[in-house]
Amino acid sequence: MESIGWGKRRTRRLGILGAAALVVLTLAACGGGSSSNTTTNGGGTKVSGGTAHWAEAPQATPNYIFPFASFSYFSVANLTQFQELMFRPLYWFGQGQTPNLNESLSIANLPSYSNGGKTVKVTLKPYKWSNGEQVTPQDVIFWLNMMKVEKTIWAGYVPGTIPDDITSITTSGKTLTFQLSSNANSNWFTYNELSQITPMPMAWNLTGSGQVATCGTASFSSITTTTTKDSKGNDVLTPVSPEAKSCAAVYTYLDSQAKKISGYATSPLWSVVDGPWKLSNMDTSGNVTFVPNTKYSGPIKPTLSKFVELPYTSDNAEFNALAGNQVDLGYLPTQDIQSPATSSGSGPCDIKPGANNPRLSGYNIVPVFGWSINYFPYNFQSTGNGGQAGKIFSQLYFRQAFQTLVNQPLYIKKIDKGYGVPTYGPVPVCPNNKFATTTEESNPYAYNQQKAVNLLKSNGWDVKPGGTTTCADATKCGVPAGTPLSFDLQYAGGTTAIDQLMQGEKSSWAQAGIQVNLKSSTFDTVIGTATPCTATGSTPCGWELENWGGGWIFAPDYYPSGEDLFQTGASSNGGSYSNPQSDNLIKQTTQGNADLAAFENYVAKDLPVVWQPNALGVAEISKKLQGVGPPNPLLTLNPENWYFTK
Repeated sequence: MESIGWGKRRTRRLGILGAAALVVLTLAACGGGSSSNTTTNGGGTKVSGGTAHWAEAPQATPNYIFPFASFSYFSVANLTQFQELMFRPLYWFGQGQTPNLNESLSIANLPSYSNGGKTVKVTLKPYKWSNGEQVTPQDVIFWLNMMKVEKTIWAGYVPGTIPDDITSITTSGKTLTFQLSSNANSNWFTYNELSQITPMPMAWNLTGSGQVATCGTASFSSITTTTTKDSKGNDVLTPVSPEAKSCAAVYTYLDSQAKKISGYATSPLWSVVDGPWKLSNMDTSGNVTFVPNTKYSGPIKPTLSKFVELPYTSDNAEFNALAGNQVDLGYLPTQDIQSPATSSGSGPCDIKPGANNPRLSGYNIVPVFGWSINYFPYNFQSTGNGGQAGKIFSQLYFRQAFQTLVNQPLYIKKIDKGYGVPTYGPVPVCPNNKFATTTEESNPYAYNQQKAVNLLKSNGWDVKPGGTTTCADATKCGVPAGTPLSFDLQYAGGTTAIDQLMQGEKSSWAQAGIQVNLKSSTFDTVIGTATPCTATGSTPCGWELENWGGGWIFAPDYYPSGEDLFQTGASSNGGSYSNPQSDNLIKQTTQGNADLAAFENYVAKDLPVVWQPNALGVAEISKKLQGVGPPNPLLTLNPENWYFTK
């Protein structure tokens, strides 16, 4: 995901307090906010109707409409800023300036837990699809049936979690009862398991045009599969029962239709929605027009006549659109910030905006804190650099040297103009919260060129600052003598700040003779490349370093317990990081009562990824547009709250 504007990447899950106890993510000094998450943006008389224009992040257009997304499509641009306007998840998160569960905007009432956390009951509210059908418990089971067969495709899947931990599902009226295989941490199960579910309409229960399937109407228990290992030890899931085979066919059909972007607006599949908005137009360039769903069952009906998302190839183009009053809600690129943010020094979250750019007198400037961390992955399975890249990345001393050359405070000051917070570990530091430890808030690997050089020298490398460092002693390096420290890093372009960051880090790594070869590509290309892979036969696992430019925002798993990103085999563990100690500490937070401290402190120091400065979004909101903000940290779009004034 991008680190500017409102676009970022996404993820999943939460942790326990006992049978019926349901606590929210406690975020201090963030404000509670109303259920509609709106504030006024000035005075004036409310106007009914009108078209609001919103600026997409550069080169990050929505390109996948089916909510059951693989890692290649698992982005904020596709989920919270596109799909969820039309297809509501079972539970809605984001309340005021917190990521807390928002019951008033959820399709279901709060879940109840009993039997030591092994029994979970969920009761749906009376929502309807736009074709007049009720949203039923079977629509929830339809999603879970799909997940049971295609879990390795779903980007939120982690082995041993949903749907693996569900032994049975029964229904009565509007209520589903889940029986679990073990005592679940109720908070984790709500925030990171139930949070993944998006009910699917029976209009999608097809294996082809007009070909009705059994997947959607089948019971959860009727979906049976087998799991075998391939030659590399990877799990291969095969549907066994007729119902399971039906689910596989339904997924294949829906996925194929989701790749036909130009047909979205006229498709009978995607016109069946339960959210407040329907598509009226969309093209492959990222121009998107929504109109209100007049049959929306939720508490807040759209006031606007249309909501339009506009694509841009660069942040300069987006700024020119802002300056020309062509958008009502956009973002201020860092190079156009003329008055840096200020801080009283009370902590990393104490950031106050400077004066707005004088060309944007019709807008209010609002910093956007994301419930996120910023990083980019190493590919621990990489066959790049003559087959040695993955082996080098597996050496902790190398990761320590590489991280020690990342000067986050300097980049936040010089590139982000003060609109940023550091990332030193796997849990967000901002907004202020009870989870971040002192290790997270400090810096275990502060910038130190000489320390990085010494780490490499002591591990057998012939260090050549400004040149190319090579392995001199294979017994210490862990790779053959003569191997160079030279890597390819592809990153999402179109943003001046990210270009500057990559060039700055490239120069810094070169101080220890680590040559990083940069290549700029589109956001969609980068996230499509940075996926778990293993070399098989003549097929390499060639990518080395990939930076989509914004790390990870914790949604639809909102508790940052780490299983999505850092647990062995997780679908969103793009670099295939694997560490038994990390796995054990994660399990203690998801299956037991442990807090996050031990897990986050260990992972902060083990460096499964390259921690990066987390640039804030700097929103620009038209003074004529009300009900927009302050934006919640999940970067959710709720244009049903918005209206114009005159």
